[in-house]
Amino acid sequence: MVVIELEPEPEEATRPSPPAPEEQVATEAAGEAGLPSSPPAPEEEAAAADGGEAPSAEDEEEEAFEDALTDEQLREKAKSQANDAKAEGNKLFGAGQYEEALSQYEMALQIAAELESAEDIRSACHSNRAVCFLKLGKHDETIKECTKALELNPSYVKALLRRAEAHEKLEHYDEAIADMKKVIELDPSNQQATRSLFRLEPLAAEKREKMKEEMIAKLKDLGNSVLGRFGMSVDNFKAVQDPNTGSYSIQFQK
Repeated sequence: MVVIELEPEPEEATRPSPPAPEEQVATEAAGEAGLPSSPPAPEEEAAAADGGEAPSAEDEEEEAFEDALTDEQLREKAKSQANDAKAEGNKLFGAGQYEEALSQYEMALQIAAELESAEDIRSACHSNRAVCFLKLGKHDETIKECTKALELNPSYVKALLRRAEAHEKLEHYDEAIADMKKVIELDPSNQQATRSLFRLEPLAAEKREKMKEEMIAKLKDLGNSVLGRFGMSVDNFKAVQDPNTGSYSIQFQK
């Protein structure tokens, strides 16, 4: 039985400090002292004629810096909104409101899709959506969401465990075994994966044997439908092994 653990909130990256404005002024002053002044641009002349002041290089740099800072603030705001939506989804999941939780996780994904370096939020939301679908018995959807989470984070152990559980529910034993082996590769001490492998491998062998028997039965039916036209059946033919070579030959028996 899989213990459902929801994802912790990711830490937000710290914003780099802007350069001290005193250093900018000192640099510009040194440049002006060593170079002859250039004739004013037409816009500056018009501004002087009207009694106004033309924008300086320092003003333009500060304006560009403010624009960049605003973009960074917008990204931080969007990231905060995505985390808020994810947190609300976690609350709804805890209350057993899985459909509502799915909507909140989807909202977080839509917001995070516009952000760079938001793989942690997106992979967590896909994994949490997978748990919701697992609770709702929608195992195919669980597998799809886990696969999306793993595309963003290939070493996401929880997504591997959840996908393996969904595969087992659908009797995809070989696929479930592959996911559990990957979990053990990433986390050798994971007891859940070890116990699951011990249970899944006999089930996978039994299913393979059953599929082989079904295939032989179908081939036998096909052979009988053809041989029946000649008054024979596949029971008239027997495979006999040569004790010397180990090869088989087909013998006809009435």
